[in-house]
Amino acid sequence: MQPIDALALTRLATNIAAAAGVPTDDAFLLANSLVDADLSGTSTHGVSRLNIYVRRIQKGLIDPKAQIKIDRKRTGTLSIDANNGLGQVQASKTLDLLLPMARQSGVATATIRNSQHFGALSWYCNRCANEGMILIAMTSGEPSMSPEGGSEPFLGTNPIAASFPTGKGWPVKIDLATSLVARGNIIAAAKKGLPIPANWALDVDGNPTTDASKALLGTVLTMAGHKGFALALMVEVFSSVLSGAAIGPKIGSMYKHMDRKQDLGHFFCLLDIEAFMDLTEFKHRIDESIDTIKSGRKRPGVTEILVPGERSWRSIQEKRKTGLTIDPATWKEMDQLARELGVNV
Repeated sequence: MQPIDALALTRLATNIAAAAGVPTDDAFLLANSLVDADLSGTSTHGVSRLNIYVRRIQKGLIDPKAQIKIDRKRTGTLSIDANNGLGQVQASKTLDLLLPMARQSGVATATIRNSQHFGALSWYCNRCANEGMILIAMTSGEPSMSPEGGSEPFLGTNPIAASFPTGKGWPVKIDLATSLVARGNIIAAAKKGLPIPANWALDVDGNPTTDASKALLGTVLTMAGHKGFALALMVEVFSSVLSGAAIGPKIGSMYKHMDRKQDLGHFFCLLDIEAFMDLTEFKHRIDESIDTIKSGRKRPGVTEILVPGERSWRSIQEKRKTGLTIDPATWKEMDQLARELGVNV
């Protein structure tokens, strides 16, 4: 396929979501989050996810017009019910409420329940970094990862993320799954019929496998063994236990359970840097840290030391110029959706 302009792809994804019943502003927000992931090089959370969101809307498993509901509120805390709405939309609306609270109190925290898969955490974290704030974000996920020593899925890949504003024109961005690899990479390999490395996942019997389809029926391995398991469990407690969302195997699968909702949970902790020091001083200090890291002695064969967020920022700059290449399987899904919904490709 020829590369597609990012703005054109955003318009197409917006029109598809709107035709599926998502309000226009919310459809644009959803499309923007997906295309941003593709621009950043995280295509596992990009427009490849649009098809399953729309299919779940069509089956009544996602309410495209749901409004968030505040269950509990204090000076610096919110407990939010997403009302089974689109994850990206409901989480963004929660951030809209958190930002002024953090400006006032210095720190503001929210839990979100009754939600869906909500894309790349860094999309929310980068938004807050642009506001001169630091967002620590976590989310539970559908069971795909066994505890250390186990062979049955209990935990999701349970990512944790944070972004930090800098004076470099891009934020330091940490966004990582607590699994050895994001499950989206295995889904992508399965779609393309490609093998996966033997240390990524186990089959249903608890044996290592290079077959992506068997891996999706089995479990993904935690990163760093028992340490990854501990981090994943911490994310599960913050995101699911504390929020009141479904826990472990009670979480619905986005792809396998086309008969029930997901009920995912998310956790946001937002810090206003100005509550701790001047933003200019913070940026000066973090820029000095970046410069020191990058000027350090390199390992043999290494030409440049990169800090987290730098590679994705370069990807965004390049792909905005050259366009995005969408894999044929994803494009086929989008084209089919557009035809079904009467959207002009």
